[in-house]
Amino acid sequence: MLALGWAGSGQGRPLAPATPIAPATPVVPIAPVAPIAPETPMALEAPLRVASYNLDANLDVGKHTIHATGTIHFTNRSTRALTELWFHLYLNAFKNNRSLFLRNPFALGRSGRTLSSYGYIEVHKLTSPRFGTQNLWANSAKHSPADPDDTTDISVPLPAPLEPGESLELELEFTSHLPPVLERTGYAGSFHFAGQWFPKLAKLELDGTFAHFPFHPNAEFYADFGDYDVRITAPNEFVIGATGSLVETTQRKNSTTSHFSLKGAHDFAFTAWDKFERISEKVGDVHVQLLFPAWQRENALLSLSAVRQALPNFSRRFGPYPYPTLTVVHPPEAGEGAGGMEYPSLITTGGVWFEPYLGSHAIEAVTVHELGHQWFYGLLASNESEAPFLDEGVNSYAEIGVLEDLLGVGSAFRGAGLDISIAALHRVNAAWYGGDDVVAQPARGFRGFSAMGGLVYSRTATLLLTLERVFGPEKFRAALKLYAEKFRFGHPTPDDFVTTLEKELEPSFGRALRVGLFERGWVDYRVESVASRRSLADLGLFAEGGPQSSRASAASGSKDWLGRAVVYRRGNLEIPVEIALHLKSGAVLRRKWNGQGASFVVDYTGPSELASVEVDPDLKIPLDQNLLNNSKAVTPAGESRISYILTSLAHLFVSGALP
Repeated sequence: MLALGWAGSGQGRPLAPATPIAPATPVVPIAPVAPIAPETPMALEAPLRVASYNLDANLDVGKHTIHATGTIHFTNRSTRALTELWFHLYLNAFKNNRSLFLRNPFALGRSGRTLSSYGYIEVHKLTSPRFGTQNLWANSAKHSPADPDDTTDISVPLPAPLEPGESLELELEFTSHLPPVLERTGYAGSFHFAGQWFPKLAKLELDGTFAHFPFHPNAEFYADFGDYDVRITAPNEFVIGATGSLVETTQRKNSTTSHFSLKGAHDFAFTAWDKFERISEKVGDVHVQLLFPAWQRENALLSLSAVRQALPNFSRRFGPYPYPTLTVVHPPEAGEGAGGMEYPSLITTGGVWFEPYLGSHAIEAVTVHELGHQWFYGLLASNESEAPFLDEGVNSYAEIGVLEDLLGVGSAFRGAGLDISIAALHRVNAAWYGGDDVVAQPARGFRGFSAMGGLVYSRTATLLLTLERVFGPEKFRAALKLYAEKFRFGHPTPDDFVTTLEKELEPSFGRALRVGLFERGWVDYRVESVASRRSLADLGLFAEGGPQSSRASAASGSKDWLGRAVVYRRGNLEIPVEIALHLKSGAVLRRKWNGQGASFVVDYTGPSELASVEVDPDLKIPLDQNLLNNSKAVTPAGESRISYILTSLAHLFVSGALP
């Protein structure tokens, strides 16, 4: 989910002009959309199915409820017998203001909104032919572990153990009561978006434990792969968009049932609205459809053009997109809380109708960001609750490269002679939070979502961009692609991520990556001093001339000037850096420092006076905390003390020490 303040659900957006992406081919509206059979095979290795869902859901658009029945086919893929199951009931996060999600009025998740009314999920029945007619849910826990006020993480004991390799068919019936749109789910008028709407089995780990957790306002999700077959019934006038391919539709007098199917996924979401417009296009082998309000057509065209270019770009970088369809939903303004989110083969964007005329590239950015989530977390499916940087951080880095391929240096803004890149925005956000906290920690460990956004999204992206530029883009991108392909459908851990990149790159890279992620890693290179003077004749007594003789010859011809610069490194990240010596003749000399140690002295002897020194002249280290101290000019004698006093006073004013 997009977290930068200028693009994402419920966030403010800058008003800078930009050049929209022009569609490369004509866009043809299609209504109704013909069913698309899921015939495209899964790319690379197919996932191991653990939990598959077959559901019939009836959406009551007046009551804003979903009544559903169906089955869950669950296989014990662990090494131990199971005596209980764990379910996530995410909608119960919005049940009352004492849930873990809502109890803190100062930490209201990603949108920062409160609820005017509430939503929840009722499980009426959970049975299995294996255990007769017994309603297993009757013995379920009444609340999340050690938290009597939260009911989002519920255990259900099994009457008998389920041995490794054995399967269990679960039959269930439940009703989901949607809240007003908040945090990727709910309703706004007749607009409905159902995210995390069904009882969802927690991820089963190899050791037989379930990775279960209550729904925290900073956290997202973690689940096993399986197959989804879902039939959604809604009034005839409602347009349905959902995870997977539309297999068939069945129309009755007042309602239509749409059957969607997706193989090898870990979640299912859908939207329904009687005011959706639809645009469809085939991008490579993928059927892409956009659902949007009629007044958002310009935004839809921007999103479609971004998908048209970004989908093959992501596939080249991280392995092919494996699903036959992609649905892009642009919610109406009243439902913006559903925007900026990702599900397998379905993403949501966001933005006001006049966004394209203001010039920012926010529409393209949110589209590309959510599309990138098809890989991170969609295909890799790492634990978003325990290691959110593997999802949002790595994806934010990927977003930078793809957006700059699409839009160039003005990937965030372009207009009035000003180009600002998405990388620059991430750098500013990363620098703001600096070394405040550790990046690689659970979502619940961050003190608020702003801090998590600055560290997990922006700081991870800026760290990876720094390492790419310093150690070489080709090698770094090849290593990241290897990681993405090796762990596709594999639920990789932080250690999988770091060790994979370490093996492909040099040891200093691995050290920098580990410090940047697992410690409060930061760096600030500073040019401390620069001096230059003409070389003097040799003066004094020298052995070759005897005790009374002196040398008065001038320094030889071409080397008339001496120079010296002192560069300091603050922080615990040791990243190699270049130092540029600018001569008054216009020539530029380069020196390399491996970044180790607290300081580095650069001596110069040559025919031209030294004018200034600059550390990291090519801006390969956007993680550098303060770019304003990266250069210094030679100061004429007598000016250094005045400059020092003025700089000190300025620092005191900025820090608030002076009124």
